[in-house]
Amino acid sequence: MLAGASKGVAKIMTTRSDRGAGRPDPDLSAIVGERRRLINLAYRMLGSLAEAEDVVQETYARWYAMSERRQAEIESPGAWLTKVAGRICLDLLGSARVRRENYVGEWIPEPLPDHAEWGGTPSGIDPADRVTLDESVSMAFLVVLEAMTPAERVAFVLHDVFRYPFAEVAEIVGRTPAACRKLASSARQRIRASHPAPAPTARQAAIVRDFRRAWEAKDIGALVGLLDPAATGVADGGGLVDAAFRPVEGADRIAHTLVDIAGRVPGMTILERTVNGRPGLVARQDGAIVVVMAFEVPADRITRIWAVRNPEKLRRWTPD
Repeated sequence: MLAGASKGVAKIMTTRSDRGAGRPDPDLSAIVGERRRLINLAYRMLGSLAEAEDVVQETYARWYAMSERRQAEIESPGAWLTKVAGRICLDLLGSARVRRENYVGEWIPEPLPDHAEWGGTPSGIDPADRVTLDESVSMAFLVVLEAMTPAERVAFVLHDVFRYPFAEVAEIVGRTPAACRKLASSARQRIRASHPAPAPTARQAAIVRDFRRAWEAKDIGALVGLLDPAATGVADGGGLVDAAFRPVEGADRIAHTLVDIAGRVPGMTILERTVNGRPGLVARQDGAIVVVMAFEVPADRITRIWAVRNPEKLRRWTPD
């Protein structure tokens, strides 16, 4: 999609910084300093850190493709970068709908680890690319965002999460400020209707811990007791590994499915880890991460489970 932009941008940035006979370029430092904010913005818009990184690289490529005179004419480089990144995300969200219609099985946003729990930074990850783990990146929140139109999602993320005024949002979305206000309001209603307030983190962690123990013990009764009767389990294998093509509905069916998996995967180790800022589980076999699980726990029972098995989405979970 935007592959290869990284090396090109790095080369351009190095060339520009070398023009001053080896002296550091203060403008370059300010521009590069925007990277983490742009990564955070694009991940929330796209639900994919890989795509977010591509967006940021393409944004920088467009900046450095301009003449120095044109760059100097831009009053706020940070605002310019945000505008370009937002428009690229908007375009990608439109095409993503088509790609995900052809995706094998269910599509789940790319899960993010808490690097502090792994004793280091996963392979190939620049600390500047780390996403801030707050409620706006919880799996439950991102899944609701996936149901929005591209314009709704961009307007909501920019205004409600990053606090951009509607006048600036309008320039990115290509609509009037009033129209963007309506888009954000519609998105807000979707969030309220389908994104229940989570239980306190300590309570979530306790329930997930009990769930892990019941799964390890292959205790169907205990698993059913921890699940809401109408709970839903969704797996994402991307057609690369075995995973249910459709959601598994009902506590009893989910419990039996999990026990069946435990019986067919010998030597699997289940770890309690933070997934997108909330208590989750990670399963490891032969030293490799084979599944990352996120949970929705609005009260005393689990209502949703998202199990990511697609190995392309688990690369961030491999520590150095």
